[in-house]
Amino acid sequence: MKTSFLKIFALVAIVSFSSCNDKAKEAETTEAEEAAVAEASAVMFKADTEKSTIEWKGFKPTGSHNGTIGIAKGVVNVNDGTIESGNFIIDMSTIKVTDIPAEEEGNAKLTGHLTSADFFDVATYPQATFEVTGIETVDGKAMLSGNLTMKDATNNIKIPVSTSIDGDNMTLTSETFTIDRSKWNIKYGSKSFFDSLGDNFINDDIELKVNLVATKA
Repeated sequence: MKTSFLKIFALVAIVSFSSCNDKAKEAETTEAEEAAVAEASAVMFKADTEKSTIEWKGFKPTGSHNGTIGIAKGVVNVNDGTIESGNFIIDMSTIKVTDIPAEEEGNAKLTGHLTSADFFDVATYPQATFEVTGIETVDGKAMLSGNLTMKDATNNIKIPVSTSIDGDNMTLTSETFTIDRSKWNIKYGSKSFFDSLGDNFINDDIELKVNLVATKA
């Protein structure tokens, strides 16, 4: 019995250690900065809202949930293949849960909770925004920085991205990264705000991945 217990304990430890190692890196987060301004010669690309999306994943001790959020509109200004400025409006009312079948009661329940005042309070804050403040190359990676506004808070985040321009079409894809939701005053189930949650907490880290498709304006 003791041997079996030790084997089980070792397996749990290995799984937990692997999960921690697989976690996406948190985006560098600082105070808001001045928005970037493009030169007059920059080429504007407009987001294709039907093809663009943001993937999300949230965690708690018993597992995780994932889904998507839509981009309502956005533009990227490019000069000589380099992003100079841009801004996006994220439609928070389009939050979808994809790990629970749409026909199941749990899907609507979780979606409703995420859009409620407990989390993103979509009735009061129907939109989130991202405004480009700069781009630089760090260790061979393009790092896009911008002011992310959600609810009543704005912070600057820096995320690794790859871009591709083919004629009139442009794609921008970020690596999977995390943000700390507590920095945007999303408090429900957060140990950053409540001390007596025990195991009934929800991780502050939210994984995100941006998939932007845009066409020349």
